[in-house]
Amino acid sequence: MASRRAPLWAYLVELFAVGNLAFLALDVYLAHLVNDFRHPGEWIPVCFSVIAPVLLLPGLVRRTPLRMPGFLVGGASVLVGVAGMLFHLSSSFFENQTLHHLVYSAPFVAPLSYAGVGLLLLLNRMVSHDSEEWGLWVIVLGLGGFVGNLALSLLDHAQNGFFEWSEWIPVFAAAYAIGFLVVAMLSRRPEVARFCLWVMGVQVSVALLGFVLHLKADLAGTAEPIRDRFIFGAPIFAPLLFADVAVLCAIGLWHRGEAHAG
Repeated sequence: MASRRAPLWAYLVELFAVGNLAFLALDVYLAHLVNDFRHPGEWIPVCFSVIAPVLLLPGLVRRTPLRMPGFLVGGASVLVGVAGMLFHLSSSFFENQTLHHLVYSAPFVAPLSYAGVGLLLLLNRMVSHDSEEWGLWVIVLGLGGFVGNLALSLLDHAQNGFFEWSEWIPVFAAAYAIGFLVVAMLSRRPEVARFCLWVMGVQVSVALLGFVLHLKADLAGTAEPIRDRFIFGAPIFAPLLFADVAVLCAIGLWHRGEAHAG
């Protein structure tokens, strides 16, 4: 794989992974500002997200995903994600195993973004880009992302009891996407994959709507300085996860549609 240029869809997946790792540095930094990085371990994902894209960048420039840096970053990313999930859960849920502590503790699903990106990097090196299984596994990882979006939407919006009816939109949108992706995985008809691409377009619309609503809520806050409104208010980047995962699924659906059409 390192000896020849990767096809366009494999290159897009690599670009997706590198972009996500880089963006997570900012996202995690803002999230951990809530408690001013009380635990030194909270700097680990931030530092990792700064270093990892640099190691993968040469492969992007050459359009040839490098094997060893990819395996190293992919494996480390999975470890960071799983360790972060356990760390978030141990903050209170393991000590008091109640629904209340699950809702109001650190979001345990969020660190799994690292695990998903890590698995994506490993997939791009361990499965042939020309095989039907490659696109299927990309969809599987995207499906996992929507399951995470569903959990995050439920837990985050449960903190204020779904005060606004619009807070139910991402819950139903994620469930809707999960159902169609399962059908796309089971079906070999290219038109099913093409229809699911439209479903992913709806997810992008949900992401943009959520971003605007979160931004509006933060700007309407009363905390001073205004920086604190974005740190302690509605997570400004959280809704964009819907667009992010939709893009990944679209790549897998495109590949799967092309494979079945051929």
